[in-house]
Amino acid sequence: MPRLSPPVPETEPRPAVFLDRDGVLNVDAGFAHRPDQIVWVVGAPAAVARLNAAGFRVFVVTNQSGIARGLYDTDAVESLHRWMGEALLRQGARVDDWRYCPFHPDHQAERFADKASWRKPAPGMLLDLMAAWPVDRAGSFMIGDRQSDMDAAAAAGIDGYLFEAGDLDAFTAAILRARPRTRAQE
Repeated sequence: MPRLSPPVPETEPRPAVFLDRDGVLNVDAGFAHRPDQIVWVVGAPAAVARLNAAGFRVFVVTNQSGIARGLYDTDAVESLHRWMGEALLRQGARVDDWRYCPFHPDHQAERFADKASWRKPAPGMLLDLMAAWPVDRAGSFMIGDRQSDMDAAAAAGIDGYLFEAGDLDAFTAAILRARPRTRAQE
């Protein structure tokens, strides 16, 4: 049977949603770096699946000053992100890519100085993902739980939505209802 339309190549720009981690995907327990510390925010896996189904790339951007503070290392963060990604996949949700910032100005600043522009409220993590992936910036947005997330979104030229508590899937559904669909989502 012939195809009615060719598949869209992965090089095609698509809108993206940038999610903060602690306080948005998982309950912020303070310096989480192991799977046993992760409690999903209500509706988090469903929200990610909803964004996937709506045609968005899904990225996680998280400040991780616990590295600079010596509480854990980069391997712990990367291992946790792999675990979180696999746990989400088992629930039908996919995170396309992850960025974390180990920099903190008061802790080993010189060691992580090359990542200073990644620490939210700076937009470095978002901009790095936009450079690494074909992102339709006009249709993209961020969901975060702090003003620094909103400031990073604004500095990256995208909308930001402040999630304070509740059901992340219901919050995400309301955002999607209020936003116009982009060509890439049609």
